[in-house]
Amino acid sequence: QVQLVESGGGLVQAGGSLRLSCAASERTFSRYVMGWFRQAPGKQRDFVAAISQDSSTYYADSGKGRFTISTDNAKNTVYLQMNSLKPEDSAIYYCAAGLRWVPATPGLYNYWGQGTQVTVSS
Repeated sequence: QVQLVESGGGLVQAGGSLRLSCAASERTFSRYVMGWFRQAPGKQRDFVAAISQDSSTYYADSGKGRFTISTDNAKNTVYLQMNSLKPEDSAIYYCAAGLRWVPATPGLYNYWGQGTQVTVSS
């Protein structure tokens, strides 16, 4: 069982930046695909970004050029650096871990965090 704990959310003005963190309990963290998803009120959970076990990355079109996913295996942590934030980026952001590289498919992630709220004001 992998436990994931997100942090780093908050309120930021449009154009600002946030860095989300997701700490994993699993010491073999590097064996997992790590993904970030987000869900706004009344909407489905959408894929944001993912990083594979060999550090390949994949981004949703909405975040390309603005978001960067990275990992620190020594700290069992995955990060999502978000720049040039827009009001439409406001959502609860979830971290997820899985074993298969099908990055945009939430059903293939085995473990999920509780989420962290990101609010971007205009």
